[in-house]
Amino acid sequence: MTVRSEPPETQPGSAPAEPAELPEQQRILRVLVISQVLSGAGLAAGITVGALIAEDMLGSTGLAGVPSALFTAGAALGAAGIGRICGRWGRRPGLALGYGVGALGSVGVVAAAATGQVVALFLALLVYGAGTSTNLMARYAGADLASPARRGRAVSTVLFATTLGAVVGPNLAGPTGDVARSWGIPPLAGPFLLAAVAYGAAAIVLGCALRPDPLRLARALAESESGAPAPPGTPAPPTASAAPAAPAAPAAATTNAALRKGRDADGEQAGKASAAAAAPPDGGPATAAVAPSSEVTDVRGVATGTAVMVLGQLVMIAIMTMTPVHMRAHDHSTQASGLVIALHVGAMFLPSPLTGRLVDRFGRIPVAAASGVTLFAAGVLAALAPSHSVPALAVALVLLGLGWNFGLVSGTALVTDALPPARRASAQGLVDVGIALAGATGGLSSGMVVAGGSYPALALIGGLLALAITPVLLPHLRSVRGNQATAAEVPAGAGPTGER
Repeated sequence: MTVRSEPPETQPGSAPAEPAELPEQQRILRVLVISQVLSGAGLAAGITVGALIAEDMLGSTGLAGVPSALFTAGAALGAAGIGRICGRWGRRPGLALGYGVGALGSVGVVAAAATGQVVALFLALLVYGAGTSTNLMARYAGADLASPARRGRAVSTVLFATTLGAVVGPNLAGPTGDVARSWGIPPLAGPFLLAAVAYGAAAIVLGCALRPDPLRLARALAESESGAPAPPGTPAPPTASAAPAAPAAPAAATTNAALRKGRDADGEQAGKASAAAAAPPDGGPATAAVAPSSEVTDVRGVATGTAVMVLGQLVMIAIMTMTPVHMRAHDHSTQASGLVIALHVGAMFLPSPLTGRLVDRFGRIPVAAASGVTLFAAGVLAALAPSHSVPALAVALVLLGLGWNFGLVSGTALVTDALPPARRASAQGLVDVGIALAGATGGLSSGMVVAGGSYPALALIGGLLALAITPVLLPHLRSVRGNQATAAEVPAGAGPTGER
């Protein structure tokens, strides 16, 4: 039985070691940041006016959650497809194609709104959903080359970059509506014009500049490391400063293997990065900037991280979707609801750098537990907020976004920790399918709950459901503590009992 012990750098309360990152990691993060700034505006379109378009075209509040359900169902299909493409050809083609499809769907929404074709609107929203799934799946690309001690921060950097576009987008509902009106298009379709441009630009940036491909490089490094395993019982390699001189041949063999794996469609950059990671520093043994990979998948870690993200998405989408409808029913303007949604989306992404540091410093489980508590507080506050009070609703939606952020960053780190690079992309795609389906369920059921009850009832139900995150964490926490106890009993020099 293989024991997967928690590395020291991720233990709660410990100061994590800071291994050097690959130089390519910084370039990859810069490209992802640019693409996420652009795509954030596209993500905001469906959140801000999707429910309002459906309510106008269908003439029913009970069906106002249909657009959210459709584009999140489209996100589920997109996540599965993008995950498979990334798994086979790399992150760059998968993410670029996803954003391109999202741009096409945005154009379709505008055309359907202009012609009043409800069926065409529904189909276009499904296609548009592929863009929203790509927006979230980009966070995995930021984590591919990150060391475990920096993984939370890598994920949070990509999410934080979404803030600018996602916050500006809802506040452009008025101006883009004026542009749409001048073109003879319903004003509510205006934000989707912006989404088409934003997603198209993000696709171009990723397709041209995401080199080397982070997933393919991570696989090359992992395979080069596993190509020359140490014999059973061999002690862990000493640090470079304390290590005696090692024969050059094993290091050269590792380097050459990484070079061969790195010479793919990205040219020589991946090979150079692999060589840099494998080169022996100061004459010491070959090392790598990323943790050695294992072929073992930590199923419990994947399940725990997925459950945290699924529950958070379900609660967040349900309450968020019906907030603009609730506000309009109480005579608030589109600008007021746009401001509340902008603050909410800002809270979804803006705290990401802090969340990433908390995840890396104190561990995944405490931050995931904080997600459930924060979402519960958001639901209770939204239920109790006076319908005429924009500030009270804004605070509730800010807490809703913050709780979602806690869950997404911690859950993503849990899932990425548990998966070896060779299995990572396709499994992550399936995880995001579950997240998208949870969003679709929340969006579709939210309108029905409000039509049959009230918005406060929906918010309270969502808050109570968020508390289920805490018991979900307990089995994984017990497993981690058990692995820590097992690792502590291993005699010095006996070697590691497993890998993360």
